[in-house]
Amino acid sequence: MRRTTIALLAGLEASVAALIGLGIALVPLMLLWAVHFGLAVDATLFLRAAADVWLLGHGVDLVLQLDPVTAAQTGLPGAGDPFPITIALLGFALISVAFARRIGRRSAAEGHSFTGGISAVVVYAVIGFVLASTAGVDGARSSLWQASLLPAFVMALGVVIGAVIESLRDDPLTDAAGGFVRRHVAELPPVLVDTVRIVVRIGAGAAFGLLAVAGVLVAGLITIDYATIAGLYQSLGSGVDGGIALTVAELSLIPNLVIWGAAWLLGPGFAIGAGSVVAPSGTLLGPVPGIPLLGALPSEAQPFGALWLVVPALLGFLGAWLVAPQAAPAEPVRSPSAWNPHGSHDVRTPWWFPAVIGVGSGAVAGLVLGLLAWWSGGAVGPGRLAEVGPDPWAVAGVAALVFGIGALAGAYSARVRERSGGDHGASARPSFDRRFDEEPPPFDPNTTEVLGR
Repeated sequence: MRRTTIALLAGLEASVAALIGLGIALVPLMLLWAVHFGLAVDATLFLRAAADVWLLGHGVDLVLQLDPVTAAQTGLPGAGDPFPITIALLGFALISVAFARRIGRRSAAEGHSFTGGISAVVVYAVIGFVLASTAGVDGARSSLWQASLLPAFVMALGVVIGAVIESLRDDPLTDAAGGFVRRHVAELPPVLVDTVRIVVRIGAGAAFGLLAVAGVLVAGLITIDYATIAGLYQSLGSGVDGGIALTVAELSLIPNLVIWGAAWLLGPGFAIGAGSVVAPSGTLLGPVPGIPLLGALPSEAQPFGALWLVVPALLGFLGAWLVAPQAAPAEPVRSPSAWNPHGSHDVRTPWWFPAVIGVGSGAVAGLVLGLLAWWSGGAVGPGRLAEVGPDPWAVAGVAALVFGIGALAGAYSARVRERSGGDHGASARPSFDRRFDEEPPPFDPNTTEVLGR
């Protein structure tokens, strides 16, 4: 396709992605307007609320100020003052990343990933700016500069992921941006490139493996405590329309809960308000937001809670065990033989490589999980509700340590396996293992090689 066509298609698909996200937020709000309020309230309030929710889902801060009656009903100190909501409803960001990944793959396949990516990012930046400019009212205002940057950043992240996936396929690379990157990467030392690639694969793979385990854990807790969650729904008395709106909000929080589950598995856990903690070592909760899904939170310390650290350590070990030997740099080791007394070259992984793998993989895993922990938490209300979610520094530190130890053990185990398996080149040079007292093979005048070599 032509460059202009790619740009138009990418911009159109980015617009569709934004409309879908806005629609998911708007439909339950319009049901509330029609059923609960009987069409008597100004509909533009719900349109603005949907825009604020979409922006909030991409990490844009929202500043609220409750009316005196509502503030008094909450019973929270400072509820009548303006307060920020900074927690990101990551379900909306996940939708944008999924569409952006598709845009990046298609643009790269057509050879214009840079053009398609820029078009999609610009569209998202304009949409964010327009929504923040038009949706703001006296009681709820989104940050204008964040609305111009953060949705565009989410779109750019997905586009880069899609373009990289497409560039790693076996097909010949025709994308100009991908070719530019590969040419510059080819100028770097091969050992550095291979080491970075292995470290990123192990660290990121182990981090997302832990998120998968956390997802299974969250699903299990929701299934086990379904009766508690249903009881909380009934106690709220929200009706069908309110229940639908609340369910959409909870579904948008599922990615946050999965990240919090990963923080729980690592040990630091997370908070639901200042002074609270939910961790394997124990749970200490005060008043929590009226979200039925929070009824699945563990209410007491788990037996042998520290054993959950085996999960990330095992993931790091398996990643290094499987990936590290594939492109490990080799160093020659001399091994004497009968016909080469000075020694033949036995290729083995150098001693320092497993240490680099362990440290680098731990750092990558800590960086990924720390950033996700930071993005998944924030303020959800005034007072003590200004602190919700995991501590990103604690999550990053523990993840780097535990994953690093696991990867270090796995890399050294792979090196021991390699050494115990013998010479890499033994199958290609079997005759080099002859005994010193054996007679040399006869010389064949019709060839220039010694038989048996």
